Parts: sequence; structure tokens; C-alpha cells
Amino acid sequence: MADSGTSPASENFESLSREIRVDNLRNVLETLQIADEIAKQGYLITSSELADLMDVNASAVTSRGESWAWRNWSVLRVRREGNQILWQIERID
Repeated sequence: MADSGTSPASENFESLSREIRVDNLRNVLETLQIADEIAKQGYLITSSELADLMDVNASAVTSRGESWAWRNWSVLRVRREGNQILWQIERID
């Protein structure tokens, strides 16, 4: 029997690896769709919600300043309500 250079175990790993990559892309797409909906509706979100959306710590959000860009969005610090900072995101085309 000729050796094809790949074993069934490595084929399974490559297949799983691709599935993981595709799942990661689905997660990115879902994140971008959520950001789009937040921007379209004009919702204000907290620092922790924005951090969850960006997959960073809340301190990374608050330390960026009043206005900055993230992917396809402009992020603007709008106001403080109690101990929460509220942010607005707008689509950059």
C-alpha cells in the first residue's frame, strides 16, 4: 500500500482545524452584525458591553479616549450615567 503522506489522524486534525477557523469567522460575522445593528439603531452601550463586543478588557476601551475607530466604526464617548460610561458607534463607510 502506498503512503499518501497523511494519516487519518492528521486528516481529522486538518478537518477540525478548518471547522474551528470557519466557526471563528462565523463568530466574527455575528460580532460585526451586532455592531451594525447597534449603530443603525443608535443604541448607547456601556464600556463593558463594548469591551465584550470587541473582545477586550473594559479598561482597554476606557483608556482609548473620547473618540476612536474600531474596524468599520467610529466609537464616541457620549456621557456618564452613574458609574457607567456610555458609548455610541457609527458606521464608517
